[in-house]
Amino acid sequence: MAQDMTEKELKKMELDQLKKEVKTERQMVSKTAKELRDYIESMAAEDPLLKGIPEDKNPFKEKGGCTIS
Repeated sequence: MAQDMTEKELKKMELDQLKKEVKTERQMVSKTAKELRDYIESMAAEDPLLKGIPEDKNPFKEKGGCTIS
């Protein structure tokens, strides 16, 4: 797509993107990192990757084995 565009069109696209980015509300990393950490810690008890999945509720458990006779 960018190959079919003139230099002027590319610069206009870049300018439009920069205008969008300048309007984005910024927040301090120290504030958002604390909020993220608090959220992760509050949801840890429900996280199946941390606590595991009970065998009876595991949808990926093999239902039967293969026997060769």
